[in-house]
Amino acid sequence: MSLQRKIESLKHCPIFDDLSEQDLKIVAKMAQAKRYRNGEFLFHESMPRQGVYYIVAGGVEILKGIGDQPVVLTRLGGNTLLGERILLSREIPHMTSARVKPEAVLLFLSTQHILQLKSKYPSIYQQAAEAAGRLLAQRLSTIQGLTPLQRVRVEHDLLGEKELPENALYGIQTQRALENFPITGIPIRTFPNLIRSLAMVKKAAARANHELGLLDKQRSDAICRACEEIEQGQHHEFFVVDVLQGGAGTSTNMNTNEVIANRALELLGKPYGDYGFLHPNNQVNLSQSTNDVYPTAMRIGLIFALRLLLQAMAELRQAFAEKANEFADVIKIGRTQLQDAVPMTLGQEFGAFATMVQEDRLRLQEAMQLLKEINLGATAIGTGLNAPPRYAEVALKYLLQATGLDLTTADNLVEATQDTGAYVQLSGVLKRIAIKLSKMCNDLRLLSSGPRAGLNEINLPAMQPGSSIMPGKVNPVIPEVVNQVAYQVVGYDVAITMAAEAGQLQLNVMEPLIAYSLFSSINHLRQASIVLTERCIKGITANREKAREYLESSIGLATALNPYLDYERTTEIAKEALRSGRKVYDIVLEKGYLSQKKLDAILKPENMLNPKSEEPKPTTQ
Repeated sequence: MSLQRKIESLKHCPIFDDLSEQDLKIVAKMAQAKRYRNGEFLFHESMPRQGVYYIVAGGVEILKGIGDQPVVLTRLGGNTLLGERILLSREIPHMTSARVKPEAVLLFLSTQHILQLKSKYPSIYQQAAEAAGRLLAQRLSTIQGLTPLQRVRVEHDLLGEKELPENALYGIQTQRALENFPITGIPIRTFPNLIRSLAMVKKAAARANHELGLLDKQRSDAICRACEEIEQGQHHEFFVVDVLQGGAGTSTNMNTNEVIANRALELLGKPYGDYGFLHPNNQVNLSQSTNDVYPTAMRIGLIFALRLLLQAMAELRQAFAEKANEFADVIKIGRTQLQDAVPMTLGQEFGAFATMVQEDRLRLQEAMQLLKEINLGATAIGTGLNAPPRYAEVALKYLLQATGLDLTTADNLVEATQDTGAYVQLSGVLKRIAIKLSKMCNDLRLLSSGPRAGLNEINLPAMQPGSSIMPGKVNPVIPEVVNQVAYQVVGYDVAITMAAEAGQLQLNVMEPLIAYSLFSSINHLRQASIVLTERCIKGITANREKAREYLESSIGLATALNPYLDYERTTEIAKEALRSGRKVYDIVLEKGYLSQKKLDAILKPENMLNPKSEEPKPTTQ
């Protein structure tokens, strides 16, 4: 693009349209003309600002949201300015994303050139910045504005100052985490058991610090009140950091500290951010480190979540047990390697499912016990630095009161701070549960296959039409979704394995991934168990006649003849039955190997389930 065309374009730009021809020439020489293809991004939400964009021709979509399906807020055409806020503050990241559609030509003024304007041509910069301020005010005053209208407060930390929403209970470190980790779009409030547990830990710490003379009663009481509100489910909307984050959970801990500090300040009649009176680090995080708070809260939260999973599994076990009783008289053929084996009842098949679920519940309860050993009081690496003598003991006392759990402090806090073995073991049990649930669902799908050209021994409740092209088709959608949950849990287990292995020296910084994976696995398995129970198992019915028909025509019956005939003759009978399609019963009678009365007793399916009536006699060659 020629210099003159740049100048002509900038004459229509709202922050440069009042400049003189000479000043426009200076800006035009700095501005870079760029052509963008369809789908290219100018910038991404929460990322640092790189400069100012002016659309000369074409179109740009403004998007909100992380992931592959963000919301389109608006579409902009030619002679439109983007990113002008950088003229007022470089600290505020982009609040939206901008994507070219279908294509566009833009003039781009980089941060470097903006700083050059500010230093060499301050009058141009001042004029542009004032215009940008007016433009932003105009946008903020309308519902159609790209940035929501809100009042802000300013907080500072060791890296500088930052604006954040005036009424947000969180503070500057949470704001930085929001900008640094726009990864999954899943905030930590997605796991309320973790949030409640963090509040319990902070409350126990505040009470311990007060008892040990480090925290006055006024501040301790305010912190405890704020924690109790969070335990009751309040203020969770302010727990906003992403579940995946660098820093070993520091962002989660600071999000918690800031919410509690600001709510405590509010309870004391103080404004948000009045940290000179009550500070997120100095008071809320007193005698603590992320490295003992985060794993302690994580373990407590996992126990609470596991209790709900255990309850769901108990309901599933009961549903299987009730079906086992209902189907106790349904005789069928058992199968090994998908081939006919020996007779059994459908009740025995479902009874085995019930036992499998119960065994997994017991393994889960065993794994839960390992979570009850905590490292609160370890502080940074397990040495207890910055915590007073007896802090671990006193904090545990109050944590027992808050949680109602029989927690214990680890004997070796240095080991406990770096060790993730309990999480690996728990994940292994969750994987075991997932695999066995998936196996049971595979069986349900096989047993219900058909209805005309499959096994069709059971009927699963019809949940929804199964095909957009095949009329009348109904699919086993509930077992299918449980299968998929199982595969996801196995994937989480792999992630946990790698994260646990990645610990170095005195700390494992990958605990946020471990926490996310464990809580997700538990929640998914719980919901899968509930759905499987309510929308599948309780509604299963048996096709008794079909099951009996398969049994009576199966060559598997020949197995029952082994104690009475030699193996070779039994094999001969089975081969002939398979070749001719005749029943084993008819072939044995025809060959005269056994009397009809004795054969009736041996091959009666009910007798083969618990063979007692006929004693086998030694066979002779």
